[in-house]
Formats: sequence, structure tokens, C-alpha cells
Amino acid sequence: MASRPHLRASFDENLKLALGTIGAHKMRSALTILGVVIGVTCVIAIGAILNGMNRSIVGMIEDLGVNNIAVSRYSVGISFGPRGRSERMRKPISWTDIEAIGESCPTCRGVSPNIFRRGIDIARYKDQEFTDVEFRGVLPTFPDVERVPVGRGRFFTEGENEHRADVCVIGFDVAQTFFANEDPLGKEVLANGHSFVVIGVFEKKKGAVLGDNSNNRNFSVPYQTFRKLYPSATDHFVVVAAQPGKVDLAMDEIRTALRRSRRVPLGEPDNFGLGTPTQLIEQFHQITGATALVMVVISSIGLLVGGVGVMNIMLVSVTERTREIGVRKAIGARRRDIILQFLLEAATLTGIGGLLGIVLGYLISLLVRLLQPNLPAAVPLWGVLLGFWMSVSVGLFFGIWPAVKASRLDPVEALRYE
Repeated sequence: MASRPHLRASFDENLKLALGTIGAHKMRSALTILGVVIGVTCVIAIGAILNGMNRSIVGMIEDLGVNNIAVSRYSVGISFGPRGRSERMRKPISWTDIEAIGESCPTCRGVSPNIFRRGIDIARYKDQEFTDVEFRGVLPTFPDVERVPVGRGRFFTEGENEHRADVCVIGFDVAQTFFANEDPLGKEVLANGHSFVVIGVFEKKKGAVLGDNSNNRNFSVPYQTFRKLYPSATDHFVVVAAQPGKVDLAMDEIRTALRRSRRVPLGEPDNFGLGTPTQLIEQFHQITGATALVMVVISSIGLLVGGVGVMNIMLVSVTERTREIGVRKAIGARRRDIILQFLLEAATLTGIGGLLGIVLGYLISLLVRLLQPNLPAAVPLWGVLLGFWMSVSVGLFFGIWPAVKASRLDPVEALRYE
């Protein structure tokens, strides 16, 4: 029982010695731990940004509706780079395909086709212009199925769709650009040179990581009105709302209906894409996981550089304090006491670097949140723990050899050292 107080006293004494040594060589200590500070800062800052991206994108994807299924001629998901030739050669999702989904999928409670035109869409009101507006033709089912409620005014009716009325419902950003100081309802707006009367404004949707959400740039007109203006447009993007808890069954029904409608031979792969918000979230988590791994590797380089610097300084410190080591051993210090002293000094040095890195990483996350409000960067607890653990581990690992070397000094030769 007496050994525990002795060990604690020894630990406290060595910690004081370590702090005293670091304080006596402030500039040298600061330069030594610079690599550790940079490495830990990278861990904290990138961890905070990834955490913010995860919150933003997952929230936005979940806002699409957990029971919704996206249908497209292309693969649905997060992709990088151009699509393959086989995807580009697929035939568009046709109205016949949409009818097949509605007729053959009993677990689907709603279908919302979106039809687009090729090229950049431009909206104008008086002398103002909104470039790259999301101009589309949709059915009256759009707000309910795609969870895009109308905040002001109303959505168009089935009668307005059948009679090809020139009415529109616009996104929040479009309304703010054109009607910041006036009521948008009843105003005439041009889209690609065609005039439409505004009958509603969509509620503002959550912003994406880069501060934008396509639904805020929405410019929806009745489906039949769109077909009247652009009869050659044929490609659809479709959102299907499945009954709660029956998403997998609905996907099987949609796949069967589309393979039959699009005459896909037995054994051939689908020539269309299906996706759900849950799948998108899983895919995004895989991407952020891989990014986090790369982050750890990159930050490890800084920690490695810092570790080598710590070992070098500790070896120099052993040489400089040879007489001190000799005196300690002469008055009864054991080898493990010397090892503990130098290991504590190395770990304290890098631990301080780790704490500085955590603070700098936190400040960077605050700056990111200030410059990009839609990216809620927040330092995760695992990032703080990982950063501090890595910094202390570097000190312990790279301090082993100098500590062992110091403990092996002969006390007589050490006392003679000048």
C-alpha cells in the first residue's frame, strides 16, 4: 500500500521537473512541438468540417423524405466525374414508364414526375435577372410527394394543369431576388422568354454545404404547360412516395414495372437508376469515412515530424543534463525514475502541443462557421480525444530512446562530465 503514495510523489516530482525544463527553454520547446501543433490542428479542423458537412447534407437528404424513391435514367447517388457511355446511351424515362409505375405499384402512394429542358434557364422580372433557375414542369402532386410545401399563395390545380395555364410557383431565392419589397402573388415573370403569373412561393429549404439548395431556385409550372412550350422534351426525373415502412417492397415493384415497360431482357442489368435518401446518407458516410482516414494519414506526417524533433531535442537534453542525471542517480534515483522523468518531459512537451492544436482547430471551426453559416462546423469529441491522445503518444514513443539512454548513464562518469 505504501508504494502507491511513493509512485504518486515520484510522478508529481517528475512532472514539475518536466514543466520546469520546458519553461526554461521556451523558444526551443515551441519550435520542437510545431509539427505536433500542425498535425493536431489538422485533425481538429478537418474533423469539425466533416462533422458540419455530415450534419448539413444528412439533414438536407432526410428533408427529401425517408419514404421517397428517386427514379432516373442515370444511376442515383453521389458521383464524381463524367458518367459512363452506357449510362449516357440509356433512353429517357418516358411518360409510359411513369404510367407503368402508377399502375403496377400498389405500395406507392404518390408519383411526382419532373420534366426539364436542356440548357441554362433564365428568369426575369422588370430589369432583374435570375440565372440558372430550376425551370421544370410538374404535376399537382409535387408539393406533397417531394415534401416542398408552399409558404405563400397556393400550388396549381389539376384543372390548371389540364388547361395548360401559364402560372408558376417559385422558390424562396427567386422570390427574394425579384420581390424583396413587394408581394409576388399575381405578378408576371418571364422564364426563358415565356410569361407566367406567380400564384405561390415555396417555403425556404435547408441550405446545402455550399450555401445553395436547388428547391430555393425552383420555378415550377404545370406539366402540360411545359409540354406545350417544349414538346420535344422527353427526359423525366421521378420521385415516388412509398407507403411508410414499405420502401424496399416499393422499390421491387418499381424495378419490375420499369424493366417490363422498358423491355429489359431477363439477365440484363437495369437501364435506369433507383435511389433513396437512406442510400444517399450511407454513401455519404462512406465518403466522409474515407476522407477522415486520409485526414489521419496527412496529420500523421506532421506528428511524425514533430516526433523526430522531440527525439532530437531530448537527446540533446540528455547530453546537456548529464551531471544532473549523475547527481540524481548518486542520491538514489533508480533507472525507472530517470526513464519516467524523460518520458514525462517528452509527453508533457507534445501534450502541450496537442492542447495548442486543439485550440487552433477550434478557432478554425469557428471561422468556417462564420464564413459559411450553412456549414455548421463543430469540433467532435472524438476529434479532441484523438488529437490529444495522438500528441501524447508521439511524445511517449519518440521519448523512449532518449529516456533509456539517460537511464543507462554511469553515475560516476556522469558526475565527471563537463
